[in-house]
Formats: sequence, C-alpha cells, structure tokens
Amino acid sequence: MSICMFISRCHGPASPSIGRTEGILPQLCDVRRGLRGFVAGCPPLHPPCWGCFLFLVEFVAVMDALWMVSPLLLVPLLLWTSSTFAFYFKKFFYVAWMMFLALLAIPMSVVKSGGRDIENMRIIRFMVRHVKYLLGLRMEVSGQEHLQLQGPYVIISNHQSSLDVLGMMEILPDRCTTIAKKELIYAGTVGLICWLGGIVFINRKKTSDAKSVMCDAAKTMLEDQIRLWVFPEGTRNQQGDLLPFKKGAFHLAVQAQVPIIPVVFSSYNNFYRRKEKQFISGTIRLKILPKIETKGMTSDDVTSLADKSYQVMRSAFMEISDSIAQSNGPTRH
Repeated sequence: MSICMFISRCHGPASPSIGRTEGILPQLCDVRRGLRGFVAGCPPLHPPCWGCFLFLVEFVAVMDALWMVSPLLLVPLLLWTSSTFAFYFKKFFYVAWMMFLALLAIPMSVVKSGGRDIENMRIIRFMVRHVKYLLGLRMEVSGQEHLQLQGPYVIISNHQSSLDVLGMMEILPDRCTTIAKKELIYAGTVGLICWLGGIVFINRKKTSDAKSVMCDAAKTMLEDQIRLWVFPEGTRNQQGDLLPFKKGAFHLAVQAQVPIIPVVFSSYNNFYRRKEKQFISGTIRLKILPKIETKGMTSDDVTSLADKSYQVMRSAFMEISDSIAQSNGPTRH
C-alpha cells in the first residue's frame, strides 16, 4: 500500500486540515512514543502531528525494505534444507552465468580477432575456468603430459552433461575447438561465442551433412594445424557406463592421419543426478590417456579403432569413478 493511500484511509479525503481524530493516525502517537519516547507536541490521543507522519513514512520504508530482502534471506535456507531447490537454483545459476560470461567474451573476441577465429577459444577458456568454484566443484587431472603434442590431433571424451564444458576448459590445449550439435548456435549469447570460437556445428539428424562436415574438418585440421574435441557417444549419458561410440570421430582421425587422445571424465553420480534432482559439491576426475596412432590406417580400420578406444576409455572410466558413491547415491550436506 502506498503512503498516500495509507494516509487517505487514516484521514479520509486528502485535505490540508489535520484536525480530525478519526482513523488510526492518533493511535500511532502512542505507538511512536512507546517505541521512541516522548515527542513534543504529540500527547496521547490528541490530533495527529507531523512527527507521527514522519514515523509512518519510516515504518513503511522499513517494511518495504524487509519485503524486498526477505526472499534473498530465504535462499541460503532453502539451499541448505531442500535438495530439489538447490538443484534448480544451481542449474539456473550455471546457465545464466555462462550466458553472462558469453556476453562479456563476445566483444573481447571481436576486438581480438575481428570475428570467427579458433584463437578466441583462449578467451572462452579464461572466462570459464572459475565457474567450477561457484558450483562447489573441484577438478583432479592426471596424464596432462599426453596433450603436449605438436601438430593436430583428435580428442575424444565421454559426455554426461553440460558440466563437461568445465572439465574441457580445464585442460583445453591451444588451437583446439570442438564439434557440437547445430542447435547450440541458437542458444543466445552462448551460441554466438561458440561460433566466434570456431566451433564446428553438425546436423546430427542428417548423416550426409555430418559426413560432409567431418570431411571438411579433416582438411581444416591439416591446413590450419588445429585440434578437434569430439564426444563419440553422440549424446549425453549419465547411466554409469559409456554408450557405444559412433564412428565419425574415428573417420575424421583416419582421414587426417592424426593421433587420437582419449580423455575420460569420472562419473558425476556422486554429486549430480538429474532424475533425483541432486546437485551438491563434488570432485570431477579427468584422466588423459596415451595417444592412439592412426598412421597407415584406412576406413577399413575404423571399426576396430573405435572398439579399441571404447575399451581403454571404459576401463579408465570404471577405474576413476567412485563406485561406492554411485551405489549409495549422493549425500546431502
């Protein structure tokens, strides 16, 4: 209720006269004196004075402030007591914060490179690396030396959720971009910064288009000496195991005759479960495996190459994932 409406209820129609004793303003004299002591010119039950009016203004202002602040005070309580609220709050914050970071990175990328350029991935990597701390996540990386290779190569990794971006930016080498679904380009500021970072978009629904993009990507890898990060499962998977690999990444590596470097993310089930609406603090383990050579291979070797990569990555996934936490589920804290 506005102050004017409140005064109107107390005095009746707006008037310069303050001689009426009806309403509730006369009673505010006693309240004000009880709270703040005797105020000259405001005896009990006498006509209201300007001191009461000022007290009313202060009172309404304080109540408005409390009304605005109270929802903010509830957030920490709900984060602590409700796992469902914490799940949706963290998810919303993650998406909103990434879009805000993208908004900052867009002009920086344009100024630095003048437009679409793989060197903009340096800016994206720098901007994103702190996000893990805001979500209560910690990274443990092993095998970093396997990325210290000269020239182009293909990185393959398992894919569990959008949180994979945090692990990717933790170890992303220079002159490396990724292959992503075409729909991502329409994701507002995030889609635009992905385009500026040289990310290769493919239409997963049209196999012919995907093969054509992969063929062009192989040529670009060799001409521009870049690295490509691919998720061979083809979709997000949080079932506690790896899905069968699609062949696109392996055709790409064989066609370009470049090595494959497998990167394995541990299971997120000990801190993040979408179906159960659980998202707590936790640790992501990343294991970078030794390279797998493709020199001399042909398209006939793609199936065996994919099977070999799957086996070594699945073994590493089981090794670094916390099997006890997976069976017991995430714990609240």
